[in-house]
Amino acid sequence: MAVKLLKAPAIGITPKPGGKGVVGMPVYLWTDKGPETYGPNTASASAGGITVTATAKVSRIVWQMGDGNTVTCTTAGTPYKAAYGKKPSPDCGHRYDAPSSTTDSGTYHVTATSTWTIGWEATSGQTGQLTEVRDSAVDITVAEVQVLN
Repeated sequence: MAVKLLKAPAIGITPKPGGKGVVGMPVYLWTDKGPETYGPNTASASAGGITVTATAKVSRIVWQMGDGNTVTCTTAGTPYKAAYGKKPSPDCGHRYDAPSSTTDSGTYHVTATSTWTIGWEATSGQTGQLTEVRDSAVDITVAEVQVLN
């Protein structure tokens, strides 16, 4: 059986790491939908006349936003496009209420933790389910906009 990896989320986020977001603006959260980052990811193995087939897919991604808030998404999220403007993400998003300059590091450390659900079935009739967890992180900067009269 070829081993297929179950990877951590390939984080997509606005603002992008290295860029700057703005307090109150929508933050879009997403991951690539590949077999190794979101699923489904299927593999089979045979031994002694029995074949076991397992299929893994992400059941949820929990985003720790670095400001004390958590966002739980049951989809891969929607990648941001400029045409969306100030509209919030339809399925996986957040808004910051304070600039990241209020943190010790000056950034928000965002962690995405995916929970993989792995269902397996053997030709002998046995079945089962397992879970695996993977995480990845990025740092983003969120600034406050000052309006002058």
